[in-house]
Amino acid sequence: MAQVLEFKLPDLGEGLTEAEIVRWLVDVGDVVAIDQPVVEVETAKAMVEVPCPYGGVVTARFGEEGTELPVGAPLLTVAVGGAAEPEPVQATAPATASVSAKAAASAEAAASAVSAVSAVSAVSSEYSGNVLVGYGTTGPAARRRRVRRENPAAATVTVPAPVPVVPAAPAAPQGPVPVISPLVRKLARDRGLDLREVRGTGPEGLILRADVETALVVRERPAPAVTAPAPAVPAAVAGERIPLRGVRGAVADKLTRSRTEIPDATCWVDADATELMTARARMNAAGGPKISVLALLAKICVHALSRFPELNATVDTAAREIVRLPSVHLGFAAQTQRGLVVPVVKDAGGRSAESLSAEFARLTEVARQGSLTPADLTGGTFTLNNYGVFGVDGSTPIINHPEAAMLGVGRIIPKPWVYEGELAVRQVVQLSLTFDHRVCDGGTAGGFLRYIADCVENPAVLLRTL
Repeated sequence: MAQVLEFKLPDLGEGLTEAEIVRWLVDVGDVVAIDQPVVEVETAKAMVEVPCPYGGVVTARFGEEGTELPVGAPLLTVAVGGAAEPEPVQATAPATASVSAKAAASAEAAASAVSAVSAVSAVSSEYSGNVLVGYGTTGPAARRRRVRRENPAAATVTVPAPVPVVPAAPAAPQGPVPVISPLVRKLARDRGLDLREVRGTGPEGLILRADVETALVVRERPAPAVTAPAPAVPAAVAGERIPLRGVRGAVADKLTRSRTEIPDATCWVDADATELMTARARMNAAGGPKISVLALLAKICVHALSRFPELNATVDTAAREIVRLPSVHLGFAAQTQRGLVVPVVKDAGGRSAESLSAEFARLTEVARQGSLTPADLTGGTFTLNNYGVFGVDGSTPIINHPEAAMLGVGRIIPKPWVYEGELAVRQVVQLSLTFDHRVCDGGTAGGFLRYIADCVENPAVLLRTL
């Protein structure tokens, strides 16, 4: 006898609460093996193929490509076990036309898949032993999901009608508040906001952090002193609208949070990079793998952080503590077709310039292919931003929250420069440092940036610490 098991979108880790369906890898009626990838989703961190812990026949899929689902929402159902005739799905309560249509389609798919179920009847109905980040598979959980039949004598497959995770209703919500993220609940609780008064803009009415922040702004906005007819506002129909979701949405959220929470300040300095470029040319002429300018700047940056550990830190706002971090995990900004991403070179302090060059090249190529994993994009403690590749000289970088500082590097170009008392043409670069003023004062930030500039102008300074 077969049973129908529901597979839900698992917790993908790193605090992610939703994912967008990019591509289905299976169709209704397909036979799937245990741990076979069934759908490709895009999170705020990366593209991920999600494996199904059941082996059997796909009887239903939930969500079209391009749909954003919250963690815990149904992805698909799988018929597992022996063959049986599917029971017709009965609507026992009023439902929307789309739900009824999906239920009917699921029943037809289950009926057409009877022979396929027979082919996989030997497949175990237990979960696999493999684990995706955030969820596990165990035997007892599978037994809890066993479908109960109203007519035990009937050897049929019951295909439950799919229902939305959170029913949308124009009136005040009834039952549980549609919130998944505990951070959203805490934010509302700390600010005394009743979540039942918040209209969710996420999938199926899910309340997101942005919804709570918008509600707080509206609630705290002072009433106008004079009541007057509001001027006519033209309907927002013109112009292209681009949803802020996926990587673009994650970047927007992180930059907004950085500007909101971090009291940042920026200092900058011009440096003569002629000696650094000469040293790099000699290194590469000596043979072996090529050393990139970014790798040399990273090496300098790591040594500067060892002298100024205040900037390799983060701020624990809940505990009101500055946390100085023991290792340097160096992020670097990379522009891709999917938008700006910041891959992280782990343990950059223990790498040589050659190793840094290779790792930068590897992560850049993976980023361009859109194959970075969440692990590649998290855990950074300091970010190096080489915006000189865009042909600009200077910038005021926004700190990559929750880090404490970012070093920006402009283009290296010939400029007039006073060298050894005479006017000369030298290779000049502008360096800028944006730092969290909570972790240090201007003296520390200035000392860090000046040390960076000294090493750029005279690479031999590094020999004292190598």
